[in-house]
Amino acid sequence: MHYKQIPLPLVDAITQFHFNQTLCTYKRNTTKALLTFHTLMAPSLDDESSLFNFVVRDGNGVKGIVDSGISKVPRPYIQPPAEQINKKNASKCEIPPIDLSKLDGPEHDEVANQIVRAAETLGFFQVVNHGVPIQLLDALKQTAHNFFGLPAERKAVYRKEVSPSPLVKYGTSFVPEKEKALEWKDYISMAYTNENEALQQWPMECRDVALQYLKTSHEMVKKLLDALMANLGVELDDSNIDAFIGKKMVNMNFYPTCPNPELTVGVGRHSDMGTLTILLQDGIGGLYVKVPEDIDMEKKGEWVEIPPIPGALVINIGDMLQIWSNGRYKSAEHRVRTTSTKSRVSIPIFTSPQATQKVAPLPQVVEKDGMAHYREFLFSDYMNSFFGNAHDGKKSLDFAKVNFS
Repeated sequence: MHYKQIPLPLVDAITQFHFNQTLCTYKRNTTKALLTFHTLMAPSLDDESSLFNFVVRDGNGVKGIVDSGISKVPRPYIQPPAEQINKKNASKCEIPPIDLSKLDGPEHDEVANQIVRAAETLGFFQVVNHGVPIQLLDALKQTAHNFFGLPAERKAVYRKEVSPSPLVKYGTSFVPEKEKALEWKDYISMAYTNENEALQQWPMECRDVALQYLKTSHEMVKKLLDALMANLGVELDDSNIDAFIGKKMVNMNFYPTCPNPELTVGVGRHSDMGTLTILLQDGIGGLYVKVPEDIDMEKKGEWVEIPPIPGALVINIGDMLQIWSNGRYKSAEHRVRTTSTKSRVSIPIFTSPQATQKVAPLPQVVEKDGMAHYREFLFSDYMNSFFGNAHDGKKSLDFAKVNFS
């Protein structure tokens, strides 16, 4: 029987059969090809150069390692025992959050004193009723998860070496080229110059909520800085505020799930280089602060966890405030733990002087103290020193310390 003599319904059945067979073969071959591709693309955990290229140069980040199906932490991410975080040995910081709405009422002085006391001791505190809408905070966390869920090639376009904008940088760890052990973190960093440039150059996937976060938090930052500087004898106004917070940056940090969180760190021990940091953390936790040795507090020298409080923002003092105050305010040494249960995000705003700003202890503070503990410098030089070294506690301040020996 010739093909044209076969009844039409049977022709349709035969055609559909061959199509299904072909489709199944295609799907099997495609799946096999994709599996082979991912196997070839996955980093060799035993080859540090291959791993470094996969994570850093090719823009896959730590998330790319996790997505490749690892069951153990690659050796370059294993921290020395002294740097590993023992969650069981750390206690939680029980200091209640500060209600910023009371700064506008009869309790202003009491609340201002709480802010100053926190800056003089732990260098970390949490605030509520801060003026940033809770819905925006929720949107920020979801946006961060969405951004880091993008394919690697969509994020890799913002790597420092190839980013289309000097304002935007996508990366992993802190300074991978300088670190003895890498940090279990990916991030996108967005520097602010003005609204138009942010709208044009920040990644479209996160620019709107990040910009809104920056704008709605500005009044809160001014109030905090006003209380801190007034205690040092400086009155803030529009003519001098940029000397303290003229430069701003929004980061979104992503800490993927880790098979061995006890061996790694999300961020190593460090203090922030700027003025004030405003941090939104999610409900997972993992932020630890070291209680300074030279203050009148319990648990001196110990690490305490800053527990997430729904709707709160975390504030920490940066190196510049420690320097302007001649050491009265303490930039907080902190670090971040990883988790095996769920990926974590945090969204900080970093405020600092402009790069061309000269920084030194305030004259009125030095006059009271009798001597300056830090020398004068350009903030750009401090930044170069800070980003030129791996995280190592508060050693970043050594750049500015006066040597009395």
